[in-house]
Amino acid sequence: MIRINLLVAPKAKRKGGGGSASTMPSMDVGNVGSPMMKVLVVLALAGAGNYAYYSHLDNQGKKIATQMKAAEQKNRELADVKAQYLERQRQADGYKRRVDVIDSLRAGQAGPVNLMNTIGETINGTDAVWLNTMKDQGGSVAIEGMALSTDAVANLIKNLQNTGYFKNIEIKETYQDDTFKEMQAFQFTLTCEKKS
Repeated sequence: MIRINLLVAPKAKRKGGGGSASTMPSMDVGNVGSPMMKVLVVLALAGAGNYAYYSHLDNQGKKIATQMKAAEQKNRELADVKAQYLERQRQADGYKRRVDVIDSLRAGQAGPVNLMNTIGETINGTDAVWLNTMKDQGGSVAIEGMALSTDAVANLIKNLQNTGYFKNIEIKETYQDDTFKEMQAFQFTLTCEKKS
């Protein structure tokens, strides 16, 4: 039992001075229990705190387990989606390879046509030059023809360079043809290296 005394104690007189001394209120706590009771209270409080912390951790564990199950389910769904994506990607790569092969075949078909058009337009655009033969040798083209002057052959070489189709043009041979008595004629042979 706890008692609190709020009454002020009577003033005691001092010897020699006549002044008064004030006293403070006092509090009597009384008997709060045995030491064994104190230990039991501390143990009970510690047990209650430990149980509350355990409950908190247990709830977190259950929440994490629920989230893990949801994440595993989502992972399985995404694995299925990934497998479908990879299969579609493989099919798309197969289609792309097929289209590339078809495009390269088409480009191979158009190659000789482009070559013929380029040389035909160049010969037609150069005065006093006639084409006798043209041989496509893969990386180069051999051209044989006739011109009325050496200047016409030089103009043909310049015009072939201006097409952008060839990177190197060389004269293999040129000579004056004696079979034409009434005019001057030159036979020529060119080798034109294609650009890659």
